[in-house]
Amino acid sequence: MGKLQEFEITLNNNKTVYNPGESLSGTLKILISQPLLCKEIKVNCQGFCGVTSKSNDTDWTEEEQYFSSSVSIADKGTLKEGEHSFPFKFLLPAAAPASFEGPYGRIIYRVRAFIDTPRFAKDYKIEKPFSVLNTLNLNEVPGIQEPSSSSVTKNFSYMLVKNGTVILKAESDMRGYIAGQIIKVSAEIENKSEKSTGHVVASLMQKVTYNTKKPTYDLRAVAEVEGPGVKGGNKTVWKEKIIVPTLHQSSLTEGNLIHICYYIQVYLKHPDASLILPIYIGNVAVDPTRPSPSRPVPPMPAPRNNPTPAPATAPATAPSPAAAAAAAAPAESALPSLPLRRTPKTAPKPRPRSAYVSPSAPPADALYPELPGVANYNGEMIKSPQHESGSQAPVSPNAFSYAPGLSFRQRQTANGPSALAISSTSSPQDANMNQMSSSASLPPNYRSSAYPHEPPPSYEDSCNT
Repeated sequence: MGKLQEFEITLNNNKTVYNPGESLSGTLKILISQPLLCKEIKVNCQGFCGVTSKSNDTDWTEEEQYFSSSVSIADKGTLKEGEHSFPFKFLLPAAAPASFEGPYGRIIYRVRAFIDTPRFAKDYKIEKPFSVLNTLNLNEVPGIQEPSSSSVTKNFSYMLVKNGTVILKAESDMRGYIAGQIIKVSAEIENKSEKSTGHVVASLMQKVTYNTKKPTYDLRAVAEVEGPGVKGGNKTVWKEKIIVPTLHQSSLTEGNLIHICYYIQVYLKHPDASLILPIYIGNVAVDPTRPSPSRPVPPMPAPRNNPTPAPATAPATAPSPAAAAAAAAPAESALPSLPLRRTPKTAPKPRPRSAYVSPSAPPADALYPELPGVANYNGEMIKSPQHESGSQAPVSPNAFSYAPGLSFRQRQTANGPSALAISSTSSPQDANMNQMSSSASLPPNYRSSAYPHEPPPSYEDSCNT
């Protein structure tokens, strides 16, 4: 090795199997015969998954890294000759999946050490693998204590001639097992034909899915038992036991590059009738005394704040007030108190307009009449002597409505508020209206008017007349 006599990674207590969330510590040992120039000495702890579409190929098609942590144990300088020891420590993530090695992919965990030397010098690298073992508690899987069962019906035919049917039913004693436990399998075979069936076989199957662009499936039988067939017209019950070997635990989460599941396949060699019983392989055995977790139930929708509708039909005889109060008391206590909702008001109907008339603006004095007692521009109220004395001043008709073609003039007097004066072009009816408005303190009476039963003439029609 030249200058480098020894370059080794040692894990504390020679431990090679760790659990997720556990700390990993060790020592990097370096022995050199001559001083060694280096830019950096670092240690890296890494966990990743790689899959491929070719068997036993390390040129990964897809890769997934779970974590990668590095620590620098020596900076740039000269490493003196002799023996050097550098301790290190890492914390494994709690969500790290278990180690796995298959023909089309691997889940690998390793500790690597690097010695970076100056330019044109040789770099040194070494690595040490370790394993991560997850703990799958089968008692946390919903319905794990229930038996896994299935059935299938197959037509028994020979040379395109149907001879009858065969009914195959099978079940396992529960859904979860650990290494060393016994799987109890029972099968009921009913042969409704005249020919005998082939042998019945029960196999413990492992299915590994390597998720690439085109997924690859690795299916193999890890344990198998076989029984005799059933003669025509007979019905029999076949029972057998399968010992679970040491296996990788089942994958409960989806979306990983490697997914592992197990099931029991029960089939007849003739006719070709087959069924599967899904199971789980874990690390913590099922405890029969412990209640199995129930499957999640979807939440119920929240009740609406709508009152309970009254029945459509009324009783024939009306109850007495005391009976009605007694019946309403428990109902009111049972129903939750809800805030009353007000009925929304309907929008006002639009006022009728003259058809086929272009809109025009009325005079400014009609839109903004001068009303007594209204605030002026500086915010002060204008008071007249009649207001101060307690009597109400007459109000101009312009304050209430506007009719095109009808004109009112106002004049100021020296002794009081503005009085109404009729123009020289007004009619006798207008004079009578003026007398009524000047003599009375109330607004004009519009009950005798045809408006709003009939729309008023437009502004242009009034000007034309």
